[in-house]
Amino acid sequence: MGVFVFLPLILPLTAWPVARLAEQHLHPRTATRLLTVLAVVLALCSTVCLALVMVVGTAQLPGNPLPDGWSDPEVRAAVPYDEIVGKAAIPALCAVVVACARTMRRHGRVRRRAHLALAGLRGTEVAVLPDAVPYAYALPPGGRRGGGLAGRGAGRGRVVVTTALLDRLGPAERRALFAHERAHLAARHDRFLLAVQLAARANPFLRPLRTAVAYTAERWADEEAARTIGSRRTVARAIGTAALVSRGTPLPTLAGLAAPGPVPRRVAALLGPAPAVHDWPPVFTAVGLAAWGAAAGTAVSAMSSANAAVTMVLILHAATPL
Repeated sequence: MGVFVFLPLILPLTAWPVARLAEQHLHPRTATRLLTVLAVVLALCSTVCLALVMVVGTAQLPGNPLPDGWSDPEVRAAVPYDEIVGKAAIPALCAVVVACARTMRRHGRVRRRAHLALAGLRGTEVAVLPDAVPYAYALPPGGRRGGGLAGRGAGRGRVVVTTALLDRLGPAERRALFAHERAHLAARHDRFLLAVQLAARANPFLRPLRTAVAYTAERWADEEAARTIGSRRTVARAIGTAALVSRGTPLPTLAGLAAPGPVPRRVAALLGPAPAVHDWPPVFTAVGLAAWGAAAGTAVSAMSSANAAVTMVLILHAATPL
């Protein structure tokens, strides 16, 4: 394997240029999908290689349950600096697993609690809460489709908004709010946000992609809302008003009109022309070159992790007594 086993740990750096350029030059829908795919693949590759390195480190520990042959010099020679990185990979992988588990648990807990809190309300797509705190967000389906109010409410997504926020918006701005949140639900932006959140937990080098997707997902919903109500200026005004008074969403994996982020950039984008739709950016542009660079880095990461996995399996199979 050589040093190739370490490449997927640092190749997420190749996606940094496209993370910034995609926000500025790609249609938000294209940018969200592209950056999410890059983040997920790069995170999986780095986690696989971290696990392979951890096997070598674990095999060196006294009393470990692994076969004795896995600590032979021939196995350890497959990983450079096995004495250091092999043992360092153990707490690193444990930290990744714990961080991802905590993110998943918190995401699921907040969604379940929100659905239970809304179970007693009238079963419509919009849930208006009599709350003095202004906020709004898109609550995705909870996955429970059993009987009872809680089960029926958790089986579909809902727009959650408080009377305090509605009181601060005019009729046209309210329509923009509902169109924005419905766009989040229709495109299941919570899945994109959760995916990049987990990817950033797996590899800190992917945090710029997480930040970029949080922005492009909101821009995607902005554009859908503008198309639905027919006024980009109204959506911009609704975003600006909500951002001044709203407290945001209860989780970074849930989307909302006034989600934390560069709200002035969203407003400025809506006051300009609608972005052009491209499935892939033009090659001879800055964003096109950055996208191809990130794609190449992702491909190299995938090949390196696959090569390391196959090589390690063959080495461990040979070192395992029959």
